[in-house]
Amino acid sequence: MNKFKDVEDFTDEEKEIFYKKIGKNVARLRKKHNLSQLKLSQLIGHKSTSLLSGAEIYYKKQHFSLEHLAIISYVLNEDIKEFFK
Repeated sequence: MNKFKDVEDFTDEEKEIFYKKIGKNVARLRKKHNLSQLKLSQLIGHKSTSLLSGAEIYYKKQHFSLEHLAIISYVLNEDIKEFFK
């Protein structure tokens, strides 16, 4: 039988790695579609690049929410699973 892990063992370093991976994949897919950060920001309803640029590199612990990822995957016509590879 599988033993469950304690959520408190999920370190800040592991969270950082997780969020950075997602940010890199958003950037990869954005570039695949030849979009600037500004253009993708506008397509998802933002007027500036602050969310996108910060979350792509996990600047000051800024990261994408599930809603952001759902909207980006919809706009880019990409499967949301692509962000987690």
